[in-house]
Amino acid sequence: MQLLSWRIWVICNVALKATAIDIDWTSDSSIKEGAATLAYGLLQYYTGNETGDVPGNLPDPYYWWEAGALFGTMIDYWAFTGDDTYVDITFQALQHQVGDDGDFMPQNQTLTEGNDDQGFWAMSAMTAAEMGFKDPDANGKQWLALAQAVFNEYVWRWDTSTCHGGLRWQVFTFNNGYDYKNSVSNGCFFNLASRLARYTGNTTYADWADNVWNWMSDVGFIDNDYNIYDGASDTDGCTEIDKSQWTYNAGMFLEGSAAMYSYTNGSEKWEQRTNGILKTASTVFFNNSVMFEPPCEPQNNCKTDSFSFKAYFVRWLAKTTQLMSSTYDTIHPLLLASARGAALQCSGTATGTAGRQISGSACGQHWVSGANYDGTSGVGQQMSGLSAVFYTLVKGAPVPFTSVTGGTSTGDSSGGSAKTDKTVAGPPPITTADKAGAGILTTLVLGGLGGGMWFMISE
Repeated sequence: MQLLSWRIWVICNVALKATAIDIDWTSDSSIKEGAATLAYGLLQYYTGNETGDVPGNLPDPYYWWEAGALFGTMIDYWAFTGDDTYVDITFQALQHQVGDDGDFMPQNQTLTEGNDDQGFWAMSAMTAAEMGFKDPDANGKQWLALAQAVFNEYVWRWDTSTCHGGLRWQVFTFNNGYDYKNSVSNGCFFNLASRLARYTGNTTYADWADNVWNWMSDVGFIDNDYNIYDGASDTDGCTEIDKSQWTYNAGMFLEGSAAMYSYTNGSEKWEQRTNGILKTASTVFFNNSVMFEPPCEPQNNCKTDSFSFKAYFVRWLAKTTQLMSSTYDTIHPLLLASARGAALQCSGTATGTAGRQISGSACGQHWVSGANYDGTSGVGQQMSGLSAVFYTLVKGAPVPFTSVTGGTSTGDSSGGSAKTDKTVAGPPPITTADKAGAGILTTLVLGGLGGGMWFMISE
């Protein structure tokens, strides 16, 4: 059955039949058919393309950052499978949320944004540039320029006043978590810097990738065995580290390290770092080669955000094999085993947004338990299941472009310069590009922070 006809069948019948995902893992067409079913289920949670709704937003209880991550997934879904069903709504969502200054700080989100929230949208824009996704016309914002604008804002937000550097979790003083410096925010910075270095060839980005890595290592968020911990409060100089290990933190630094390996034409330093993260991650985050989320999944206390983390870890594992091919023999068996477990979990029935039914292909979280559907469902579980399935196609997928290997997205190295508030001082920039602010800061003082893991699993 051809992909197009399968897609039509899914749209017409998926709500009526309880059909578990049955995939022949030796057949690309079968994998694509299964992925099409799961993609349809995922989009049952999204209504931003409907009249009266806001493009790019997901309904409660999902936060804005997860919508940005979702559309990054849909870019790769298109690139890996060739299914263009969701190209237009993905394009619409990303462009609608860029904000007036082209930096993913739209007015409806700015005051509650964290550095990681902004970063997930920026990484999706970077994926659009690397995958040759539909380019905006003269009235839109270019993917590369969007990523550069966020990078530039990260540079001036780099805060040496505590812990000798690092990005804070939150942008604004009045948001809970402002005094927390964490791996996900700094991982967004590192990941963007590494991929921008590879795409553009500009040493400024590579220098900042080095800076972020060195700070993460010096402060102890990355240890000598390449464990990557969650973060710490800066009120005690980042000495009391929350040693929770989340899949997406490891994945973000893994892909970034592989991008730096590619950018440096195979430097020993970045080869060692990439292999180090991979070796540790393959032990920490897998049970019999099947992926799981250690801080919450065994205890059945994952929440809305953490249900989605495996989706990004799968993505960054797959991209690592493209950027550093020697990792393929280690990573692909992990991807395949995880995909088998995920597909067996995608056998439930759930209700999406506005009563939409996902019958027989709603995904649970516990891939290790395989066919015993765990009864959970939602954007995170569905996006993770979809990702697990289609990223197994990585061997035949397009390798991320650079500006000299087919990338068509145009940039703006001074992106973000329309910002005028610079009340928070950053370190001296290492580029001549103007590094500008992300918005107006207030003088309100944050109360105490109970710990990064508490925020992640308790919401």
